[in-house]
Amino acid sequence: MIELLDELMATDTAGNPQNGKKWPRKDTREISEQMRRKGQSVCPNSVAKLLKDQNYSLRLNRKTIAETTHPDRDAQFRRIANTRKRFEDAGHPILSVDTKKKELIGNFRNGGRKWDKEDDKVLAHDFRTQAKAIACPYGLFDTVLNDGMVVVGISSDTAEFAVDCIETWLTRVGWTAYPSMKKLLLLCDSGGSNGYKNRLWKCGLYHKIAQRYGIKVRVCHYPPGASKWNPVEHRLFSFISLEWAGTPLRSLAIMLQCIRSTTTTTGLRVDAVLNRRKYDKGVHVPAEDQNSVQLRHYAPLPDWNYAIGD
Repeated sequence: MIELLDELMATDTAGNPQNGKKWPRKDTREISEQMRRKGQSVCPNSVAKLLKDQNYSLRLNRKTIAETTHPDRDAQFRRIANTRKRFEDAGHPILSVDTKKKELIGNFRNGGRKWDKEDDKVLAHDFRTQAKAIACPYGLFDTVLNDGMVVVGISSDTAEFAVDCIETWLTRVGWTAYPSMKKLLLLCDSGGSNGYKNRLWKCGLYHKIAQRYGIKVRVCHYPPGASKWNPVEHRLFSFISLEWAGTPLRSLAIMLQCIRSTTTTTGLRVDAVLNRRKYDKGVHVPAEDQNSVQLRHYAPLPDWNYAIGD
């Protein structure tokens, strides 16, 4: 029964990467009906108990800015779920990617508590000028194998950096796990270094991934304001935050060790890599490079769904 619930909630779970909480997009009646169609008769009240046992939380009403809800939100969620299902059935890799919030490296306070003999003594103020580095962790989560990788950069969070992180995953993990890889699905937020309007992101995927390795890259973006549904948030980042809670990140080595030590009862494994390269902001993409990209959009939401490569 738990296995069936996990299957139904695979694409309908959101979470908070800071406190580890997660919640369902479906209500208990909808889940009960879906389980019944799968041959498992469970009433809505029992579904609620199962969700609680799986650490799902109830949510309160909260006033928010309604304009952030995109009219095509639900349609895109269905598109992502269907695309994920096709890739899973075909044995193609699926990567959920995003940049975690930047971290100051130094003797600074890190939120949370841990068991220890005495309190860690840290600086009274978190001044960026006193930081040894400002770490930019880019997460890549394999939704099929439940494996994660975090590439820690110490420069700007740019599209070039994001593409290099995907190439790092390919060379360190991807070809070993998927030796006959021909297609790759990327699940991304709608903005940032891997946003759907970012031309450098698309050019980088074409030249550094699709052309160089002969892989057709399919990209699906979550709608604006829906980043919490991206699996990397609640299936990777949340556990990393819990792992280093209360531990001052005094060095990059400590940060990398905390990431590599992150595990879960479901078998999550995480690798960590340091990228010391400097990335410049505001890089212009020449017109000839833009025109050379083999890009195919998919209706009815072409901006958020496209394929790069042959």
